[in-house]
Amino acid sequence: MFSGKNILITGGTGSFGKKYTEILLKKYKPNKIIIFSRDELKQYEMAQIFNDKCMRYMIGDVRDLDRLKKAMYGVHFVIHAAALKHVPIAEYNPMECIKTNINGAANVIDAALECGVQKVIALSTDKAANPINLYGATKLASDKLFVAANNIRGGRRTAFSVVRYGNVLGSRGSVIPFFKRLIEEGVKELPVTEKHMTRFWITLEEGVEFVLKNFARMHGGEIFVPKIPSMTMLDLAKALAPDLGVKIIGIRPGEKLHEVMIPKDDSHLTLEFKNHFVIQPSITFTQTNDFTLDGLGEKGTPVEMGFEYSSDTNSRWLSSKELLAKLDA
Repeated sequence: MFSGKNILITGGTGSFGKKYTEILLKKYKPNKIIIFSRDELKQYEMAQIFNDKCMRYMIGDVRDLDRLKKAMYGVHFVIHAAALKHVPIAEYNPMECIKTNINGAANVIDAALECGVQKVIALSTDKAANPINLYGATKLASDKLFVAANNIRGGRRTAFSVVRYGNVLGSRGSVIPFFKRLIEEGVKELPVTEKHMTRFWITLEEGVEFVLKNFARMHGGEIFVPKIPSMTMLDLAKALAPDLGVKIIGIRPGEKLHEVMIPKDDSHLTLEFKNHFVIQPSITFTQTNDFTLDGLGEKGTPVEMGFEYSSDTNSRWLSSKELLAKLDA
């Protein structure tokens, strides 16, 4: 599907973009992979690792519509990964978060429509479901923009969908590298916000493979949610350092005790597939799609009314052994 195609990744120098690039180069023969981001140092460092002739590195910000249009000319597929993601920082810098996560999303949509991109997948977060922090609220707004974009494309071919998942094991913004650094520094206890706090967890590779497959699955307008395990933050800390103590420091600004990826209020829109869920659009599109049958021929069935996919009531839990195995993989 991606061989001979041009793929653009916004925020492409992040953990997701690097892994996505690695897997694209390993499994396919794309014509171009365009890394679109605003940090020249990160682009320089990434170019030392990924220097295949298909690679293109473009300095730009999703806040800049004209630059996005130039970058998307001739592009077939777009992965929108650029975002301001740090919850406490977003709480203290709200307008900056809004400019990137909401205005930037609108710019990606406008550029994709104008340039005739075939398919766009925007990366979301569990924090977008019933948000209590600014980051989650901006990502919910972004999700709504990408879903509704399918209704303004007219006769153009561009389709937009969203992928929503939980914390990424070992990614740059994850707590795991922070814990590992503290362990190396010889601390006697690890800081844990709240001992009952739970989170969904997914590896970078699992996240990338899920996004890749959803390009084939998508009709346009879906929010794809993978079935992934949960783990308490206390168990996470003890798995990484079983001999160390923990210090409960309290929930940070904007944090939830548990995360939800599918709220109860969306249960009437939710379809369950073998390894994932699909939240159907709440609005009626000008084109009619049967979301119970995806582009791969997989069939989904409606969940029960009142169903909620939450990290504390999840049926799948990550053990310490499984966590360490995933980190070593």
